[in-house]
Amino acid sequence: MADSELPDCGTPAAVLAFAQRRRAAAQRAEIEVLEAALVWAAMHPEESVSGGVSTSSTTGLVFGEQAVPLAGEGAPLVAEFAPMEFGAALGLSTDSARSLVGDALELGHRLKRTWKLVRAGKVPLWKARRLAQLTTTLPLEGADFVDRQLAGVVGKISWAAIERLVDQARVMFDPEGAEKQRREAADGRRFDVHTREATHDGTVHVEGVLDLADAIDLDTAIRQGAEELAALGSTESLDVRRSMAAGELARRQLAFDLRAEAGDGAASVVKPRQVVIHVHLSHAAISRDEAGIAHVEQTRSIVSTEQVSQWCSGDAQVVIKPVIDLEAHHHTDAYAIPDKLAEQTKLASPTCAFPWCERPARRCDTDHVTAHGDGGPTCSCNLAPLCRRHHRAKTHTAWTYDKTDAATYLWQSPHGLHLVKDHSETRLVTAHPPDE
Repeated sequence: MADSELPDCGTPAAVLAFAQRRRAAAQRAEIEVLEAALVWAAMHPEESVSGGVSTSSTTGLVFGEQAVPLAGEGAPLVAEFAPMEFGAALGLSTDSARSLVGDALELGHRLKRTWKLVRAGKVPLWKARRLAQLTTTLPLEGADFVDRQLAGVVGKISWAAIERLVDQARVMFDPEGAEKQRREAADGRRFDVHTREATHDGTVHVEGVLDLADAIDLDTAIRQGAEELAALGSTESLDVRRSMAAGELARRQLAFDLRAEAGDGAASVVKPRQVVIHVHLSHAAISRDEAGIAHVEQTRSIVSTEQVSQWCSGDAQVVIKPVIDLEAHHHTDAYAIPDKLAEQTKLASPTCAFPWCERPARRCDTDHVTAHGDGGPTCSCNLAPLCRRHHRAKTHTAWTYDKTDAATYLWQSPHGLHLVKDHSETRLVTAHPPDE
């Protein structure tokens, strides 16, 4: 057995005792982070938001910072952009930081008994945070009912029992909301194809939540397709044939015909398969001198060139877009950003330029790093993709950043944190902001 570097761990009992102490210390530290989130929220109350918030009558976009609810009724509002800096200090995305601050507010202001038990070490923090996320949509009386009912037992009863209690509180104290939730339950149905997590082998994970009748029909169609593939001579396993049948459903609509109600003379609504892929290939891969790999922008993954060739074979309609040189420098004197320049910016930086933000660049604004009104040029070296939330934060708060190369950004937070976003990876330049 390798020599241990842990202090005083020469016996099994000592190892267990050491692990218990460290675990207790880690739990205490997590609670203190939540306590810090409460203090941070108190430092950024509704009153700290400057006036001048407006909404565009044509686009509905909000200009300026506003106070927002991060927890349920009765919890104080918080300055909209405050969680961003708190999350940046902890290595969290803005959404994760909002959730953390919101959970702290819910516990500290609406689930006070549970919060007291958490601070005393009698309730696991993960359980308290999950409870806070359930009760956020309850009225104040409903949250208090849950808090009173769970006092002293929240750390002992099952999670299913907690969920039933929250459902009971919703029916008791918010019957209209309970009915609305029942009507909207169908919105929980989904079907996800995780193309952003494609493997090098060209496979992706698919999952969904369907209506029972739809699920039965889908399973029947896939089973039928798998049987037909076997009858046609496929020697693949049943699982593989089922996956192939799902693809055939998407391309040929074996289970239903959307043209049935359109009449014989109606144009087909079934479009040929279209593949729009941005790839980067070496000259050797193109000339077949070596095994090629393709960097696929849509999935941010690497697949083989043979896989790309297979996707584009058969009756697929392939759209070839012109190559954009990511190293070239483009410039225009106008404020408006030409399409080619915007495309270059999004290809060079695949995600939002803000620290720890993973929103795809194609769903972001193209921002002038140095504002055009302050002399910032409209050129390759002064543009970056920013999602709408972080674009507004950069415009209306003290967040600032510089672009050091095509995909590297140096950020400074309002209280002096320095962070680098480099090719979608974020790191803190300093461990903590300077003393004020």
